[in-house]
Amino acid sequence: MQRIRKAVFPVAGLGTRFLPATKAVPKEMLTVVDRPVIQYVVDEAREAGIEHFIFVTGRNKAVIEDHFDIQFELNQTLAQRGKDDQLAKLQRLQPLAGQTSFTRQQEPLGLGHAVWCARELVGDEPFALLLPDMIMQSEKSCMKEMVELYGHTGGNVVAVQECDPSETHKYGIVGKGGDIHNGFRLTGMVEKPKQGTAPSNLYINGRYILQPEIFSILENQERGAGNEIQLTDGMLKLEKEQGFYGFHYQGRTFDCGSPEGFIEANVAFALARPDIAGKMAPVIAGLLDEAQAKSGGALRQSG
Repeated sequence: MQRIRKAVFPVAGLGTRFLPATKAVPKEMLTVVDRPVIQYVVDEAREAGIEHFIFVTGRNKAVIEDHFDIQFELNQTLAQRGKDDQLAKLQRLQPLAGQTSFTRQQEPLGLGHAVWCARELVGDEPFALLLPDMIMQSEKSCMKEMVELYGHTGGNVVAVQECDPSETHKYGIVGKGGDIHNGFRLTGMVEKPKQGTAPSNLYINGRYILQPEIFSILENQERGAGNEIQLTDGMLKLEKEQGFYGFHYQGRTFDCGSPEGFIEANVAFALARPDIAGKMAPVIAGLLDEAQAKSGGALRQSG
């Protein structure tokens, strides 16, 4: 069994739901508290033992490459001004030379196509896939626990979480089989099932460990929903040949691809920071009370 050394991050999306903020700034570089969204996802992969970070980019995404590069002038200025804590923080986040690779998705043909674009950089070995819109908050990272499960099962692993049964038609849903280590066997996957037909309320939350055979499947994959090459369609074919396992993630997931999820992430991560939670908690509470007063209590009733 080959260990998971590489991770793919599809970062070519336009981020239209955040316009005009994303007109010149990639959505992955929008900050949650004091770090770009993409930094949280890379940190999660790093905690799981990933050594090579592969970014599938598009036009106007060069700033992501700059973010993971060394800024000599900045480091020198911080050192000269005695800002050792800030310099040390930057150095901790800095990937080593040769640990990052970038390739282009030249057309917006879907997630499956973005994954396929990384085939030459991944090579013939299993890899992690982390969707950068989704950031996680838990004591042990989602991908770290997935890698631990993979060490017992091999094959392919997807992370899942519970959703309201009335919303299963919005997601890729899995069927749950017998338990194994800290996960379970998948009995099937359904993309956006019709209401009342879902095999469970466990949805795929944007974290995967996949075998390299997925690339040959995606290469010949016909376009599906949205006239795009869908990763789920490819996984359904791979499932017929290889084992798939689910990891039931128990932490919190924030969809930073939506304004609501992005704001929620900022509040949650701010309140989890001991250095700023004490200042922010009363501010947030005060703003909420003010909004409640203006709405005549409608916000509290709706919540």
